[in-house]
Order: sequence, then C-alpha cells, then structure tokens
Amino acid sequence: IGLEIHPNVDQFIRVEDGQGLVRMGKNKDRLNFQANVSDEFAIMIPAGTWHNVINTGNKPLKVYSIYAPPQHPHSTVHETKAEAEAEES
Repeated sequence: IGLEIHPNVDQFIRVEDGQGLVRMGKNKDRLNFQANVSDEFAIMIPAGTWHNVINTGNKPLKVYSIYAPPQHPHSTVHETKAEAEAEES
C-alpha cells in the first residue's frame, strides 16, 4: 500500500486473499514490528503509527480497510491503489 501514517484515525486492514508483509513503527525510519500475513489475517494499526503492507506473493494482494472514525463516504470501493490515490487528490 506504500508507507503511510494516519495521525488521527485507527486503521483495520483485513487480508482477503494473497500473501504479504506488514511493517509498522512510531518512526518512518524505524519500523520495528514486522509480520507475514495471508488469507483471513487482520491487522490493527493505531493512530499515529507508520505502516506498510507489501505484497510478497505471486498474485494480487486483496485487502480492505476500515477507519475509525470513518475517512471515506459510505459504500466507497477502490478497485486499485491508483483509484484510491486519484480520489485523494
């Protein structure tokens, strides 16, 4: 998903399909938590935590996110990262 931080919201990421690597930390240059994830894994990212989810498999990594408080209008779906980035611009 690319290295990012959400200063004021918690993020929940669920892996629906694929394999990945989650990295997190309080400093973008020191991601001291790392875990391999795959189908049906869930990741809870506290507000103010730098994080990245990297696809380590040979097929697309399918995930969904929930933010608290919500950050997107109800029923928003981004099929690709490019769609999500375009909407944020």
